[in-house]
Amino acid sequence: MKMISKWLKVSVLIVSSISATAFAAGSSFKLPQYERLTLDNGLTVYLLEQHEVPLINMAVVIKTGAKADGAQQGLAYLTNESLMLGTTKASKNEIEEKLDFLGANVYVATDHDASQINASFAAKDQATVMALVRDMVLQPSFTPEEFDKFKVRHQSVLSQQKESPRSVIGRYFNGLYYQQHSYAQPVSGDENTVAALNVEAVTNFYQQWYKPNNAAVIVSGDFNSAAMKVRLQAMFASWPAGELIELTKQDVVKPQQAKVLLVNKADANETTFLIGGAGVAKNAKDYVQLQVINTILGGRFTSWLNDELRVNTGLTYGARSQFNSQAQAGTFYISTFTKTATTIEAIDLALTTYQKLWSLGIDEATLNSAKSYVKGQLPPRYETSDDLAIFLADMYVYGIEESMINQFEQSVNELTVARSKELIAQYFPAKDLQFVLIGKADELREPVKKYGAVQEVEITRPGYQF
Repeated sequence: MKMISKWLKVSVLIVSSISATAFAAGSSFKLPQYERLTLDNGLTVYLLEQHEVPLINMAVVIKTGAKADGAQQGLAYLTNESLMLGTTKASKNEIEEKLDFLGANVYVATDHDASQINASFAAKDQATVMALVRDMVLQPSFTPEEFDKFKVRHQSVLSQQKESPRSVIGRYFNGLYYQQHSYAQPVSGDENTVAALNVEAVTNFYQQWYKPNNAAVIVSGDFNSAAMKVRLQAMFASWPAGELIELTKQDVVKPQQAKVLLVNKADANETTFLIGGAGVAKNAKDYVQLQVINTILGGRFTSWLNDELRVNTGLTYGARSQFNSQAQAGTFYISTFTKTATTIEAIDLALTTYQKLWSLGIDEATLNSAKSYVKGQLPPRYETSDDLAIFLADMYVYGIEESMINQFEQSVNELTVARSKELIAQYFPAKDLQFVLIGKADELREPVKKYGAVQEVEITRPGYQF
């Protein structure tokens, strides 16, 4: 411990105690043992050993995402993507060739609350790949040539995405529901905002937020923790900490009336729609039990929504419901698609089915079936070191407690019919619902007025906030 204390702050937290293989008959799944450390420069480190296969997963997480974009929508996204475009030591092509030769995989991901670079590689290649990732995070080149080429490609993708309503309807829903909150802004920006971004803006964003006291490194897989601590210290100790600007806290203002956003796609033969309202944050204390209830409503193939809209009536190929959660807030929505001619019939049936949560409630047999299903889904979600690295990253970013896994089965088992009724009343939005429809407006404009105040936009119009 004396050797470790030279480069770690006083507290070293060792948590959890059951191996990854601890899900067997009669036992509960538990988060495997891991360590959490803090380097002198403020960098948080998670280490989780898994020796079943000779693979390692690494993630570097920056606790800032698109919520820091302000008017420059897409800035966090382009900054994070630029890490893949070369470093001061190697070009984009050189990095890609080396990764291809090793069979390693490196990718980035950005959302509203965080930016992340992830790597998966053979344990024998850890020195090479981890050094590459370190350079991508600490020494990105931000060359104008590579940036401009990527920006052009990204703008093309943004334009093409609107050809697929299911690819963009969630962005329209966020814009309608969150309004002026930063969660309303699309993470990847839009055609206009991205066009205005340049290397200078990306460099400034990077310098402001990519700091060790705003970051975590997660390593899971086949390695020795003592040796890995030494490696990470050598790799990241020179990363200088810096002052972080505290973002202005924004309150989410829930809609006070039912509204309909009708997105006109004149050549559409079907209507894609979302119906929803307020949800919960990712660290909500009742999150697990809400997933059980949602499984009944629209979270599996045999759900109420899928039975009614697909199996019994053939109005769609699939219908579902889900909670979409962020660090500060979240939404809940029902989603499906149908022929233009059956749009109103499908929406009405979806609403009638949703109302069963209150009008009929959940009986014991249905609840037990859903509880068994949800418990069976947990172990496969966390069976690889990559899955576990992602969960540790979520713990760091969203303040999720390890009890979400360690007490998962207990939480599911404790859900009763009476408690489900309380949760439905508390968390599932029952009034002032928000509707987003993408389809042929000329045939939908009049009949959708019964659902709320209608606002109409063209799908070709840049952006998702109106």
